[in-house]
Amino acid sequence: MKTILLVLFFTCSLFLFGQTGGTSSFPMLDLTYNARSAGLGGDFISVRDKDVNMGISNPSLVNVKMDKQVTFNTALLSGSINYGAVGYGYDIKNVGTLTSYIKYVAYGKFDRTNINGTADGSFYPFEMIAGTSIGRELNPRISIGASVNLLYSQLEIYNSIGVSVDFAGTYHNEDKGVLVTILAKNIGYQFKTYVKGNRNPLSTEIQAAVSYKVKHAPFRFTLLGHHLNKWDLSYNNPNLEPTLDQLTGDIIPVPITGLLEIIGRHFSYQLEVLATKNIDLRFGFDYQRRKELALESRPGISGFSCGLGLKFDKFSLDYGFMIYSRSGFNNLLTLSTDISKCRK
Repeated sequence: MKTILLVLFFTCSLFLFGQTGGTSSFPMLDLTYNARSAGLGGDFISVRDKDVNMGISNPSLVNVKMDKQVTFNTALLSGSINYGAVGYGYDIKNVGTLTSYIKYVAYGKFDRTNINGTADGSFYPFEMIAGTSIGRELNPRISIGASVNLLYSQLEIYNSIGVSVDFAGTYHNEDKGVLVTILAKNIGYQFKTYVKGNRNPLSTEIQAAVSYKVKHAPFRFTLLGHHLNKWDLSYNNPNLEPTLDQLTGDIIPVPITGLLEIIGRHFSYQLEVLATKNIDLRFGFDYQRRKELALESRPGISGFSCGLGLKFDKFSLDYGFMIYSRSGFNNLLTLSTDISKCRK
């Protein structure tokens, strides 16, 4: 198992490079589209059950339990912005289990004006990801998977088309409650650019996670490592210069990010409390998000998230709440059901 995951990691590392935002095309690839992941910090890739959203996030988690499962996801944002996803799992004989999905971002109505500011109609920016994931078990404890995504973005008269693929491998031991997984995602290419000659890379990223379900207690702990293909995620202002201490006359050098800080920014921490058979409580913390978005004077609980999962006879309902800063947060809702039960 370790050999397979190491080979996958180093093979992907040969052609991956780090991007943490602002310099890549199709930024909608990095959005959190389901409430379960939102409640656990944003990225959640380490539970193998019948939730189709897990197979969409990590193709090596696709399994036969997802057959005939359908999911609807939406974010509750202010203004006219709306984004979400729909997905469906289905099993094909002699092929395997697949999940197909569409993710979308609708930015609402924008006024079009000319160079003088005179109104000249309106437009509706829209972006979409259409993809399919397939997973296969190599043996009862090791599974692999891959996803293929078609990317489309329409911003006024400008549009862009691209493609991306994800690869993943997972080791799971249900008897010990342990799951280890590694995911390389957003590997792709921007075929058609908004402006000729202005092509940008995709936000390629390697993630790895370890999940442990306590045997005789309702807790599942997960440690997620993200952006593992980029060593230093911190931002160093190139305009900063050494300063002079007016009291001692010593030169104060420009602060340098320490080793522990660099390592800490790569991890998020996740806890699921399986309170009852039908109720799940979720909590997450992403240190990198807190360091990037928290207000320096009033950080509050930036970087934290929480969520709730309710399971009913014929459907399940999930809610996730992500806190970016004191002035920014996100709510997501997920409705999932088994089509075969609905028919009955």
